[in-house]
This record gives sequence, C-alpha cells and structure tokens, in this order.
Amino acid sequence: MTDVLFIASKRPQLGVFTDSLVKFRDRGAKVYLAGTFRMASVAEELTRAELDGVHQLPRNLNKRSSAMRRKAKKSPAGMRVWMQAQRDRWLRRQARTAHVIVALDPGAVYTVWRLAQYNTAAEAHFGIAPALRAVDRISGGTLRPATLPPVGAVARDVGRSISGLPAAVMRTATSRPVMRSTVGARLWRSAVTVPGMPGTVRATASRYVAEGMEEAGRISGAAIALSAAAAKIPDPALKAQLLHESAMTEVSKGISPRDLGNVVDGHLANADAEYAKGSYESAAASLYRALTLNFHRVLHIDQLSSPLAKDAEGFVAPLQKSPAYRAAARPRGRKTPPKSPPTDRPLRLLVTTSSNANFLQHILTRYEDHPGVELRFLDLGAQKQLKRIAWSAPQMLEDRLSDGTSEYQRDVERLMRPHLDWADTVFLDWSVGPAAMLTTIDPGDTRIVVRLHSYEAFTLWPHMTDFSKVDDLVFVAAHVEDLVTSLVPQLREASAPRTHVLDNAMELTGFLRPKSADARFNLGLIGIGQVAKDPQWAVDVLKRVREHDERYRLLLVGGDMNPKTSKATADYLTLLERKLKPLVKSGAVVRLGPTDDVPAALTDIGVILSSSVREGCHVGLMEGAASAAVPVVRDWPFYAGKPHSARTLYPEGWVVDSPEEAAKRILEVTATEETWRDACKQASEHAIGTWDWSVVQKHFDELFLG
Repeated sequence: MTDVLFIASKRPQLGVFTDSLVKFRDRGAKVYLAGTFRMASVAEELTRAELDGVHQLPRNLNKRSSAMRRKAKKSPAGMRVWMQAQRDRWLRRQARTAHVIVALDPGAVYTVWRLAQYNTAAEAHFGIAPALRAVDRISGGTLRPATLPPVGAVARDVGRSISGLPAAVMRTATSRPVMRSTVGARLWRSAVTVPGMPGTVRATASRYVAEGMEEAGRISGAAIALSAAAAKIPDPALKAQLLHESAMTEVSKGISPRDLGNVVDGHLANADAEYAKGSYESAAASLYRALTLNFHRVLHIDQLSSPLAKDAEGFVAPLQKSPAYRAAARPRGRKTPPKSPPTDRPLRLLVTTSSNANFLQHILTRYEDHPGVELRFLDLGAQKQLKRIAWSAPQMLEDRLSDGTSEYQRDVERLMRPHLDWADTVFLDWSVGPAAMLTTIDPGDTRIVVRLHSYEAFTLWPHMTDFSKVDDLVFVAAHVEDLVTSLVPQLREASAPRTHVLDNAMELTGFLRPKSADARFNLGLIGIGQVAKDPQWAVDVLKRVREHDERYRLLLVGGDMNPKTSKATADYLTLLERKLKPLVKSGAVVRLGPTDDVPAALTDIGVILSSSVREGCHVGLMEGAASAAVPVVRDWPFYAGKPHSARTLYPEGWVVDSPEEAAKRILEVTATEETWRDACKQASEHAIGTWDWSVVQKHFDELFLG
C-alpha cells in the first residue's frame, strides 16, 4: 500500500482532483489531503471523494507571536504557508509515513520541500501527473531520491516572483537553507529551465538561484544553474553573458570551469554574429572575454597542472573555427623588410619593456658601453599614455577586426613612431601587451626583436600579436618554443619570424663563495611565491631524507605566495602552511624570506632544489648550481616526456622523477664530505661554463650585431 499526501494552499480544481483519485485507488494508493484554504466550503465535495484523510491546516498566524507575524508579512507566500503548517501534529505525523508528498499549487511547494527533509525516503513532487508516475515506480519496486520537478505553474510562479517581488524577498526564496537541500537545489535549478519563460526573466531567476547556491556552498551547482538557463536563451549576447557568469562562479573559487568549452564557444558565437554585422566593438568585447577566460590564470598558472600540458594544440583548436578570431589573428605582414645594421655608425638599439626589467640588467649594462651600439631604454609602464595603449586589449582586437585605421592605431602610431624612426633595432622584452600593441602598426624598416620567457605562453597575448611584423622571436628554452609554436598557428606559417633560443643574462661567477660548515645538510629552494613552484614537493623530499638523518633541513628563500592572487593560490597556500607549521617549529624548515643578497643566502645551501611543475629555465636553480650546491631537479610534470624538457635543459644526473628518487640522490651525493664536494664542483663548473653572462653575451652580440 502506497500513502500519498497532498498539500494545498488554495482551493484545488476539485473536478480534476477527484477524477484523479480513481487512478490512485486503482494503483492501490491511500490518499490524504491537507490544506490551508477554507476546507469547510468544499466539505461536501471532499466527502464524496472518499479520501482516506482530510485535514484543515491553520489558516493564519493569529495565535503565533508578533515576531512571527511580522516575519510572515515579509516572506513569500510559500514560506507563509509553512509557517502556518509547521507545528501541525497531524501533518507531521502523516508526512513521516507518506511514500509520496505532493504540492497541488505553487504556494504549497515550499511546505512539501520542508516535509521531505523529515522523511528523506519519500518522493516529493509538484502536480498530480508526477505523483501518479511516482506511485507506479513505487508499486514496481523502483525508488528515487525526493525531487520536485517543476511544471508550467512553477515557471509562471517564478516569473511572477522575479517580476513582482523585491530582490530581498526573492533571495529569501532561494536562500542558503533552501539551497543546502538537494531537493531545494534541484527544484530551483530545474525551475529556471522550464519552457515558456522570457529570456530576461530566466536570466534573472538563474542569478538568484546561483547566488543562493553559492551561499550554500554549492559552487558547481550555481555554475550549472546559470549554464542550464543559458542553454534555453536564444539571444546570443545574453546567453554568452550568462555562460560567462557560470564559468566565473567556479573560477572565483579557484575551480577550473567544467563547462569551459561551451562558455568560450558562447562568446565566440556572439563575436562571430557581431563581426558579421560589422559591429566590431561588440565583437571585440566578446572575443576578448573568450580569450581572457580561455587563458585565465586559475586554469593555467595558479594550479599544479593546465589543459595545455595535455593537448595544447587541441585546447586552442576551437578558436580557429571562429571567423572573428581568424580575422583578428590574420597576419598583415610588414610593408618593407628591416634595413641591414649600419656600417658607418653605431647600431641604434631601443630596449623596451613595461614595468618589468628584471632580466635586462646585464643586457643594458653591456650595450651602454659597447662602442658599436647607441642604446636607449624605454619603460612603457612609466608613462601614462604609453602604458594605456600597451595594455588596451579590447581596443587592439577592435582594430584587428576593423582592418582599417582605427583611433587606437593612430594613437600607437603617434606615440611609438618617434621611437621606431630613431631605432635600427627594437628589443622588446616579454611577449605580452606591448608586443601586441607594437604589431598593430607597420614598423617601417626598423627590425623588431621580441623575447618570450615562459609566463606568456599561458596568457592571451601571443594570440593577439601579429608575429608577421616581428623579425626575430627569442625563447629562453626549447621546451617553451615547442609549446608556444603549438599554441599559435601563425608561428607555423611562412610569415613567422626567425626563432632563437638564448639563455637569460645571468652573472653567475659572483655566486661562487665558500659554503658554511652545515651547508651539506641544507636543502634550498629559491622562489616560493607561485603555485607552480610547488614547495610541497620539496617538503615531501625533506621528510624522506630526514627519515635517514635528522640533520637535513630545508631553507626557503623568497617571499610567500599572495593569497589575494586567486582562490586557487589561497587554497594551495593553506595546505602548504599546514605542512610547514610543525616543521618550522621543530627547526626542520627555515623560512629566510625575501632577500636582496641571494649569493649570501646560498652559502648555507648545499643542495639546490627545483620542485616546480613547470619552468622556463629556473634562474634560481642555475644560480644555486653556480654557487656549488648540488642540483636536484624535478622532471617538470608539464613538460616531462616531451621532446624538450628539464632533461634536455640540464645534465641527466640532475633530474629526478619523484620525491623518492630525489631523496635517494641527495643521500648519495651527501653521504660523505668528499662526494658532496665533488658533486658541487661539477655543478658549478657546468653552470658557469654554460649560462654565465660571459658566455651568453656572445649570443646576444650575434643576435643584435651579427
């Protein structure tokens, strides 16, 4: 026997209701009805219906406290029904034993949901037809979790609520307690996808639902509600906006969006539609959103992995299907080839960057005093107008789409032409905004050289740069060149620039200083300010070597991660701090913090670690090796097993596959003073002989002057 409990907040259509009772009885069900409407007015009809139980629920809150009555006045109708009914003993007793609990009208939905919390084995539904199907399933021995699948009435009720109720009231209906429940979350998530709801109402409803789910900790549920509503909206602009909000709901919590592909496709579809109409500003805005989301730092930088590690070319393939993207990325080429270096005067070399000259010190010093070079340095970030045009991505994209002479292009021409006219060669460090900016105009006969480190590969900027106007592209490592070439189709075309792999300019001889007596047992990690450095791996290595000898310590050099960078960074930092706390307390880990004298810090370090998941060349590791610390390099997981990786950048003996192998190498090379000193000497000789500026500067001379 199946017990079915109906709840009604207003008089039901008795003809329809009583006719349906025959179907329930035919299925062997017992049917009960409880209502907050005036049941005495239909007592005769209910008697003829021969229900198994009829109960009048309280019709008002007159006997309740004044505070409760005030609260009821501010609450939606459905919540007021629950306030009236929640203390009714008959209702609670019947609800605990019912197999199916059914709302006959929208006002009863909230009460049914609350009753389902006390009887989690019952199925909860809205409407007669779903209730009949539930009885059929139960009769057949098939049960499912309680749900309240919405029908047209729910859609109409939601629509009226959104249109007519204040935002505060709507938020109450989608509040945290409701969304914490699987029943409530499913109800509202389904309610925003029912047919017949206007797009703007659907979007507003889904935003309220997402807000409530976020407050209830259902982050993925919030994202699903927004994307599900977006799927029912025909307007491409509104659809793209809602999809973007869906993705950013997860991104803001440090989660890679599960629906990333659809979100990016939504932006691209809107960009294509606007581009086809000649609405270049709107198309550029949508294209910019697609690129910023596709290359958001939470996906690629603030995680221990990235979609690019698995299939870089496949990850960017959807971009190539977009006419708007192809138009923006199309190579324009330069009008004239660069002139040859002058023979009757020094080469005019313009070195430029935007607020990041970290890797330019030795280059600037060398060519300031070079007899064959006249040097100028331009920091685009130091001048307001130049900084503005260097990072105006939407304007760059609009310029590319319009394929004409835009106001932005005229600004770039006005501000950069004097520098281009003076220079024979421009060396632009970092392939980010300034590179994209500079390639919006023709360089004339000035040679353009751009250096790309590693960070840029995980950003949108290489996809916005017209490399057909770049003559030479410099990479800091071969594995970075492989990655970027796979990401940017333009670099595989005939218009691509010449490419070079040049090591960073580092003065390494000054790092070779006498080690302290304890250095042999001190592991060092330089730079812990990014998730990609993965210092937890180094902590794992430390624990393994200390199982053999507690003299081993880990010295951390550099500033900590900034938890404000992203939620993903904050989450990683929380786990790291949890692991470090007891080790710092015991003295096994020493946090040295940031320092301006890295060579001095390295005198106490006898083993230098690279625990990163990815690197360009890892300057800190190279400096440590030059100081005569034994290098132990994790086979960076992002590049491991590829044609170029840590194993092709460093000597084979330096690279390990796991913390176990790292610990084994450390224990072997530090087993005796003699073995450690010998390994230190070999490492220092290799580092200084390969990467010191005295060696590398010859390659830069050849690049600029050869």
